[in-house]
Amino acid sequence: MAVVKLIADSGATKTEWCLLTDGKKKTVITSGISPYFLNTEQIFDLLLKELIPKLKKAEVDEVYYYGTGCANTTNAKSVNKAISKIFPGANIEVNHDLLAAARALCGKEKGIACILGTGSNSGYYDGAKIVKNSPGLGYVLGDEGSGAYLGKKVIQYYLYKTFDDELRARFDDIYATSAPEILENVYKKPLPNRYLAGFAKFLAENRGHYMIENIIEDGLNDFFFAHLCKYRETWTLPINFAGSVAFGFKDVIVELCNSYEFELGKVMKNPMEGLVTYHK
Repeated sequence: MAVVKLIADSGATKTEWCLLTDGKKKTVITSGISPYFLNTEQIFDLLLKELIPKLKKAEVDEVYYYGTGCANTTNAKSVNKAISKIFPGANIEVNHDLLAAARALCGKEKGIACILGTGSNSGYYDGAKIVKNSPGLGYVLGDEGSGAYLGKKVIQYYLYKTFDDELRARFDDIYATSAPEILENVYKKPLPNRYLAGFAKFLAENRGHYMIENIIEDGLNDFFFAHLCKYRETWTLPINFAGSVAFGFKDVIVELCNSYEFELGKVMKNPMEGLVTYHK
């Protein structure tokens, strides 16, 4: 019998699952799973409600889960425990999302792998594992270049009244929000990183305005300066990117790689296709 494999690529906003059966692929999307915000029981409940009904009683033999926050061993154990309760007989591997990006982007070749999605991360990959990793400090202290980081800049420009009248009117028209509501979502409600990242869409929808271009370029440059410049391998190996922010603002990444004299490798919106190839 063919081995049934389930691959997961999980960020803070959404999780993409790919069920591989006899060469056939079935894709399922569920909510994001961040073990910093969800405990084992909450992850189990999420999988039970959102994943299991869509798998149509498939008997899974192997689970390869890649997720945000899973470089932390306590978080990885929490996720593993939840998945083990869902698939008690399966062989389960839980790895961090940066390894997913590296395997998808580089395969078995050396390279620098970067994630620019809701959060951000980077590392030097030796073709088998992540050897160096610039510390991920999360959306409060770090995550330079991420959706949450860029979204935070949008909110700052709005609340500090830095936006000109045109952009301010566009923001009001789209979001119809207020300072108290924004602050409550950021400081009191769950998943503030996901909330902040939602404002990065405002940048994508208003390209061409000098203030918008400044936020994008400055935010991505902060990632290059704070992280990519820390690896000596950056100047000798391709720099590869995965994530919605990297894909959406690829033109700015191309310009920054040129100005820093880095070699740009692949830019993927989603690492799943590369992971399927890797695990086949």
